Amino acid sequence: MFKADDYRLKIKDLETTLGEAKYALDIDNRYDQLKALKAEQELPEVWQDLERSKKIGREISSIEGKISAYEAGRKALDDAGEIIDLIEETEEEDLVPELDKMLATAERDIEEMRIRALLKGKYDNSNALLSLHAGAGGTEACDWCAMLYRMYCRYAETNGFKVTELDRLAGDSAGLKSVDFKIEGENAYGYLKAEIGVHRLVRISPFDANKRRQTSFASLEVMPEVDDDAGIEIKDEDIRIDVYRSSGAGGQKVNKTETAIRITHFPTGIVVTCQNERSQLQNKEMAFKYLRSKLIERQIEQRMAEEAALKGDIKKIEWGSQIRSYVFCPYTLVKDHRTGYEMGDVQAVMDGNIQGFIIDYLKKS
Repeated sequence: MFKADDYRLKIKDLETTLGEAKYALDIDNRYDQLKALKAEQELPEVWQDLERSKKIGREISSIEGKISAYEAGRKALDDAGEIIDLIEETEEEDLVPELDKMLATAERDIEEMRIRALLKGKYDNSNALLSLHAGAGGTEACDWCAMLYRMYCRYAETNGFKVTELDRLAGDSAGLKSVDFKIEGENAYGYLKAEIGVHRLVRISPFDANKRRQTSFASLEVMPEVDDDAGIEIKDEDIRIDVYRSSGAGGQKVNKTETAIRITHFPTGIVVTCQNERSQLQNKEMAFKYLRSKLIERQIEQRMAEEAALKGDIKKIEWGSQIRSYVFCPYTLVKDHRTGYEMGDVQAVMDGNIQGFIIDYLKKS
């Protein structure tokens, strides 16, 4: 039997959440802001400034995305209300499955809006620069590093983000020792910054003839991509720039000219490399962006450490401090108390079937 009041209560709850998201995203003022940015984009001086034009374009795209998401959620709830009235008048309960599907879609979209409203950090809206490093464990750790790289690439593709590989160091026999890559998209850093830390894998090793259980570790660094005017000063006397030939499959001029760049920052000991582009100037520009982002991340970590010291809650980087464990051995269907997923669901990550799983996992973690 169709219970209209239950559906109306659900719509009312969704309208409350949508209203909170609207207020947090400042939708009412976004229309005027969008109009002003479009007018600025048409100015001749903006056409001549490529960086400024790109920046304005990103802001317009971000605002349009927020407005369209809100309007879509508002329309879905209004349509659901009309369907409820129609079912009551006609008593055609065949429309109930369509109503359920519509409300489920609206609930998912409004929840995404709510999460987007929470990402108000200074760099949350920036692109993300990620760096994966294999830990102790030899080939096992390198293979685990490559698996994580594929996992984050699939997560980015699912969300419509663009992935650009900046540098990689292959393992001796399999996998990757390290890989640096960039994920471009709205709130990319905001979504991925919680992934910083050590990731632990427990499984039966495919590289061990005796099929023993092995534990592997890989660390992930996530940094925001910042502009040149981010307040980070890099002095010429504090850095050393080395050029060398790119590695890889080869091709015209790739391994024949010194296009790869390595920058060493003496005060912090940070070393960044880039060999993705065919031009030395482009690699140099990307390497400086990467260095600037690492310095920003270092400032964030120092500030968080100072706050943690005041609270007296400092954890050492050691066994037990990993942010997440992926346990595939023993194969016991034990539910994760935080996410509600069973080990069989987590196994899907390694099998590559993560279209919906990773998004839900990151939201619930």
